[in-house]
Formats: sequence, C-alpha cells, structure tokens
Amino acid sequence: MAVKKIQSALISVFYKDNLEPIIALLKKHGVKIYSTGGTQKFIEEQGAEVIPVEELTSYPSIFGGRVKTLHPKVFGGILYRRENEGDVSQAAEFDIPAIDLVIVDLYPFEETVASGASEADIIEKIDIGGISLIRAAAKNFKDVVIVASKDQYGDLEAKLESQDGGTTLEDRRYFAAQAFQVSSHYDTHIFNYFNQSENIPALKVSENKAKALRYGENPHQSAHFYGDLDELFDQLNGKELSYNNLVDIDAAVNLIAEFPDQTAFAILKHTNACGCATADSVKHAYQKAFAADTISAFGGVLVTNRTVDEEAAKEMHSLFFEVLIAPDFTEEALQILKGKKNRILLRQKMALPGTKMIKTLLNGVIEQDKDLATESKEDFKVVTKVAPTEKEMDALVFAAKVCKHTKSNTIVLSNDSQLFASGVGQTSRVDALKQAILKAKEFGFDLDGAVMASDAFFPFPDCVEIADEAGITAVVQPGGSIKDQDSIDYCDANGMSMVMTGVRHFKH
Repeated sequence: MAVKKIQSALISVFYKDNLEPIIALLKKHGVKIYSTGGTQKFIEEQGAEVIPVEELTSYPSIFGGRVKTLHPKVFGGILYRRENEGDVSQAAEFDIPAIDLVIVDLYPFEETVASGASEADIIEKIDIGGISLIRAAAKNFKDVVIVASKDQYGDLEAKLESQDGGTTLEDRRYFAAQAFQVSSHYDTHIFNYFNQSENIPALKVSENKAKALRYGENPHQSAHFYGDLDELFDQLNGKELSYNNLVDIDAAVNLIAEFPDQTAFAILKHTNACGCATADSVKHAYQKAFAADTISAFGGVLVTNRTVDEEAAKEMHSLFFEVLIAPDFTEEALQILKGKKNRILLRQKMALPGTKMIKTLLNGVIEQDKDLATESKEDFKVVTKVAPTEKEMDALVFAAKVCKHTKSNTIVLSNDSQLFASGVGQTSRVDALKQAILKAKEFGFDLDGAVMASDAFFPFPDCVEIADEAGITAVVQPGGSIKDQDSIDYCDANGMSMVMTGVRHFKH
C-alpha cells in the first residue's frame, strides 16, 4: 500500500510526555509544524521551528483560551479533499495550507470529575477545539493522520520510523478508528456527568481498558473484561484471571463487604457461599467457614476482610483453591501461599465502586440499582408472640447477610457467626430448605437453636413447619405474602420466633 509523506502537522496537546521522539522525527523529515501556547513552547525547546496558529489564522487566542483553533484556515486545511478539484481550488483561493497530521488530546474531564473539583472547573475541562479537530481529521483519514491520545504516540513513532516519515491509508484508517473511540468515550463521560441530575433514560457505557480472557464460561466461548482491575487489586501470585474467576471474585468481595466491623471469611463456589464465618482471627474464621462444606471448598474462591497472617496461611495452604482475596498479606503468609505457583493471590485496594448493574438480555440491555440494602436489628419487625433472644437476633442478622448474596430461591441456616448450610438456586423454597437441612446434617451441624433466613416470603407455612422439626428456633424473612399469618400462627403455636424485614433479596 502506498505511503503518503507527512509534510505539515498541527500539534496541540495537554499531555506532552513521550512526545519528544515524534518531534525529532518530524524535524528530521522537514515537516512544517503549527502549534499553540504551551505546546508551541515545548516544541521550540526541542529545537524545531513552529508556526503559531495565530499566525496562520491572523486571529489571537480569545476568551481565556476557549477559542484558539476554531477557524476555517485550520479546519479547511484538515478537511479539504486532496483529490477533489473544487476543494483544491478553494484551498488555493483562500490561502488554506494542507495539514497532513494532527496530534491533539483532550482536557482531562474524567480525571477532573474524579478529583471532586467544582462544577466550574469541571465545565472548563469540556474540550471544544480538541474534539472538533479529532473528528475533522478522522473524517478525512484518506488524507490526514490523527493521533488523539498520548497512548498512540508510540504507534505513530513506529510508523514514521519504519516508513520514512509517511503513513499508508491502512495506517490512517487505524488512527481514525482510535480517534473516534477517544471522542465517543469522552462524550460518554460528559453525558453521564450531566445525567446524574437530569436522569435522561439513556444508557451510555464506555471502558477504554480491555483484557482478553483465556475463554468465557466454557472453552468454546471467547471473552474480554472491560475495566481497570489494577485499580481494585494487586495480583501478587498466580495465573491469569479467567471469566469464571472474575464472576466469583465479584460475588466474594460483595459478600465480605457486609462485615466491615468483624473479622470475616467466606468460601464461594459458582458465586454462592459454601462457607462463611466471623471470628477473632482470620485463621479461626477460615476454619469455621471451611467446616460448613469441606467438599465444595475444593477449587473455591476465598475472601477475607483482614490481613492474612502466617497462622492463617498455614491453615489454608493444604486446600486447593483458585483465588484468595484479602486487604493485605504478611510477608510470611505470602511465602507460604506462593508455594502453589498457579494460586491467585489478590490484594484488594478499595471497595467496589458504582451503584448500578447492567446485563445484556434478549435484544437489549437491562439496568438496575445494586442491592445495597442490608437489614440490621433495628429493621426487624417481630411478628410472633415470642421475640428472638439477643443471640438469635445476632444470628438472624448474620444469616440475612449471607442469604442476600445467595442465588434464589435460597434458604440459609446459621448461628450468629457461622454458616451451617444453604439451599441455593432451587425452584421451590421447600426444596431449598430441605437441601440446606440435609447439607447441615451431612457436615455434622446440630440445628437445635439454629436460625433460618429466606430471601423471599413464605406463601405457605410448610417451611416453618419443616424448620421447626429440624430444631430451628428463629426465622427472618421479608414478609408480604397474603398468607403471612399462616406462618406466624404456626410459629406462635410452636414457640418459634419470626421477624420480618419488608425487603426482598432475590438474586437471579
């Protein structure tokens, strides 16, 4: 493919890091350079000659720099079609020089919003000239090269080095595609900033960072992660994260966030907790979580909200698990846990951001608020004659937290600090309860005095009847069935206590 030499360039950038090699190449090839303000000074410091844009337009920068490049001599030089006789004639008539290369980036709008700056400062970071230059140059990619981000400086440098200061049409189309990605991402963040208050019913999502995964849920499915995992985690050991790892990690960190004031540990398989406990140390919490299901823990994702020390590491090292997430690890713990080279160790640096959830569905997308409701004792309404004891109240709070993060239909059985068992993803609540009771007994738990949590109401009293027969003494559920009273009456007749929260926690 033919190489087109670059003879003129317009350069106006916010970020000047790593621009020096490009300036040197343009100087080497005798490229005429136009520039503005701070960029002009930077280029001149590299020993290259620069024509100020003001000299080209015969117009100064005005309104505090809001208008610098918005002029027909600039945009005409970018947009006129070199093979169109009419365009070439008009360019000559109005003394509009061709501009073959545009290097421009955008004011840091996204970063300014994230910094907590004032609205006045944020508005000033909405780029007008830059975004217009990007779109104009990208539109005329047949004749013009557009570099719209510092992330592409290296690509341009490589092209100029290997092609003697020129680019091919294929190169220019590539840079144009990159430019439209930059401009659409920028506009998305501006819209989302304004839409925080306006609530226009439109979904705009843009992620610049993409990571190819080994495969999706199954080997025959390809997959990518879009987002910045490095913002959330430091990976200290192990193989590349997989699609299924990421799904389980998301579930794990959401669950453990429910226990900010306690030392907690959870073990998850397929997004459901097969073990969860609180204790006075990470080691003890792990032991209690592991005891809930010593079979399902194999190959699981482990998470804690406290630093993993040497004692905890020794205790869990013999278990085969995929991932361990913690806010930190002692050096001694790392030495032990790194003994398995594929074991993924993640240091969690921050809480999960965001308040929305998005999912593709049918021929569209559904969006909802995250389930951020967590019930405390103060939210419980006692509906039975017998009220739960203080210890049962603590147990109901614990069970409700685990239940919230378990696949519906679900029943959770626990005491105040340890998950005994759960019935997950069942088509009937009775089946979920029977599954939970069976598992609890299988792993040696005595359910006398245990509590039960349900993610939704009981349409019939059958679940409280089965729970009573198993020894369970207290129940937490949202309520809301037209037959709530039937379950309440059974509890009253059999000395059980029940509280209702008024909040359903389906998880599909």
